[in-house]
Amino acid sequence: MFNKTMVATGVAIAVAAMPVVAEEGSFMDELEISGELKNESAIFTNGGQTIGQATSMTDTTTKHDSGDLYKSESSAKIFINGDVGEDGSSFHAELNLRYDTEAVDGYKGAKSYSQHDLLRELYVDTEVGNEDSPVSLRIGKQQVVWGTADGIKLLDIINPTDWREFAQNTMEEARIPIWMVNAEMDLDSGANLQFVLSQVEENKITGLNSSGDQGQPFVMKGVDSITGKVNGFLNVTPALSKVANTFSLSAQGGGFDTTGDNHGDAMAATGLVGFGNLTVDGFAGNKAITVNGDGSMTLAGGAVDGGPILWNIAQNGGAGIPDTNDNNSVTNLADQTWDPANPSSAFEYMANATFSTFNSFSGISGGASGVLTNYVRDYPSDSDVNTGLRFKNSTEGGFNYSVNYFHHYDANPSVTMDWYDSVTNQKLDVQIATQVADGAVGLVADQTTNVAASAVPLAATGTTADVVVLIKNPVSGAYYGMLNFDPNNTAGAAAAPTMSANQAELRFTEKLNRVHSLGTAFDYSMETDFAPVVLRGEFLYNKDELAPVVDKRLLAVGDLANSLTMQKQDSLKYVLGADVTVLTNLMLSGQFIQMRNLDYVDESRTCTTQTGTSFDCSKYTGDMATLHMSNGLNKAEENKEFYSFFMSKPFGAEQQHRWNNIFMFEENGGKWNRFDVEYSFNDELIGMAEMNKYWGDTNTQFGQMENSSNLQLGLKYIF
Repeated sequence: MFNKTMVATGVAIAVAAMPVVAEEGSFMDELEISGELKNESAIFTNGGQTIGQATSMTDTTTKHDSGDLYKSESSAKIFINGDVGEDGSSFHAELNLRYDTEAVDGYKGAKSYSQHDLLRELYVDTEVGNEDSPVSLRIGKQQVVWGTADGIKLLDIINPTDWREFAQNTMEEARIPIWMVNAEMDLDSGANLQFVLSQVEENKITGLNSSGDQGQPFVMKGVDSITGKVNGFLNVTPALSKVANTFSLSAQGGGFDTTGDNHGDAMAATGLVGFGNLTVDGFAGNKAITVNGDGSMTLAGGAVDGGPILWNIAQNGGAGIPDTNDNNSVTNLADQTWDPANPSSAFEYMANATFSTFNSFSGISGGASGVLTNYVRDYPSDSDVNTGLRFKNSTEGGFNYSVNYFHHYDANPSVTMDWYDSVTNQKLDVQIATQVADGAVGLVADQTTNVAASAVPLAATGTTADVVVLIKNPVSGAYYGMLNFDPNNTAGAAAAPTMSANQAELRFTEKLNRVHSLGTAFDYSMETDFAPVVLRGEFLYNKDELAPVVDKRLLAVGDLANSLTMQKQDSLKYVLGADVTVLTNLMLSGQFIQMRNLDYVDESRTCTTQTGTSFDCSKYTGDMATLHMSNGLNKAEENKEFYSFFMSKPFGAEQQHRWNNIFMFEENGGKWNRFDVEYSFNDELIGMAEMNKYWGDTNTQFGQMENSSNLQLGLKYIF
């Protein structure tokens, strides 16, 4: 119903209309054209690296200094209004031309469905029905506002938001107009009924794309965990695969002398297949490795720590191994100090993954190519729509309220991870098997049951109960990896299953999820001895929102696809606020905000590595904004709270200037303060200044942005 190609048509109409001098009685009797020209520049007030800015683990030079420019944007808005025909109908168009010399590619100039959208608005206002109860229609690209909360969007869910500058811009600026039919009717009782049929469009979240928007100053840790060059699983997974290749090729070349240990002589000939009883921690946590004169290693009897060896192999490859396997400290694979109890690198999070598991990562049968990753979008078609209904009324006592319902695709995208065959596009299965003998495993039939069972092969510490994660094609029956072995063979015989000649691909799919949203809003004005006070509130119940769920036990054994999943939840979010005006015209507003997860996951578990180190292997709801390898994959709050205080005051001889200040405090210590002022030199020329400061705990939504604190200055000319 709403096709994005309508944008081009709309621009042509608007531009063609500008030079028209209409004759009386023509289709457009009169045009009113106005606009504004604006330049806005911003500098960092803190020096350092922003999230995702580093190009490697060791990169400390890619950063900004206090005073560095991060934004230099010039814009022109043109507003065109006119009448249509003789029945009182009218139309409105807004053209938006912007260019930011400092923005990342893709945001320098025009970008559809963002703050840089060339055709921001284009709609027609008309009425249908009888004169006594007409229906007002607004059809076209527009904004519909249901919510009024300060600094946060709750009921304001009809239009998506461009979060390119986090929460700094005004709601009107950040809101993305979309194509819709907006119908309103005033009822005889004085109530108002509104129906909305709108286009599906997502929020624009910095870094949520295949490039990761490296260098953009408002990337969040949760997004960096997906697409970041250093910490994003999109880039870490292929690097893990290359390390697996190195170990497999080294083992086949005699790089590990296993005589006398309990890992079996067969692995020297079969590569990683024979490492079914050895985990990452069994190697990296081993403090008794012997490095032989020929460069091979005996995994017993010596005095060399495995942790530094793992780090060296991960970063620099192995002797005779292709240089393409070297990570060169780019992605966050391993620390030089091995500490799975306090993980901060990929291998530490995967401490209980057996080396046989990495055979599945190590490439295609007989080759050295690793697994692939791919970032794709799977979005609704242009014919899919959102539908909303609002009933708004007031009581005789002055209590204003509304009831809102919106059946829609959640504007917040989710990202899922699944294994696919890179050639046939077949979705692949993940199987977990138990090691029973060197070179052979017994398949665990039901992974879900296995994960929930109290008998815990996933948490086992013994050398005969470790597990292997396998990737299988459900259609062909083929397994993926470098070397053949039979996962169904519990007797240890050397039978070989079908091995795929194709590579496995870990696919990251960005999608939107259908949500039911039921909300209500109210406001009530009351006189007090102190001053008039307005009490207000908004409530929103969402059914089937998606939230990230982290299973550290599955991650520990190497089941990437099932360790970080998006699961449906119901939520209740509300804002309670009070507004008061004092000292003639100083407006003060306070808010309490709470976001309650009604299906919160919190399963506390402790597991043990092969060398006896205890670590947290819980399953829980992750914090979508801050979940990151640097903070233990941050856990979300079941009931997250924010507090805000807003002040606004006009000043000047004719009250023609204004300053505003909003302060928000986030549970766990995140803080944000925005002070902005507008100064009118005359009716046409307005100066602007804005200061945004973020501080507090770096693993909170606001605190993580500390190095993105900034000062903005602008000048706007209205014509």
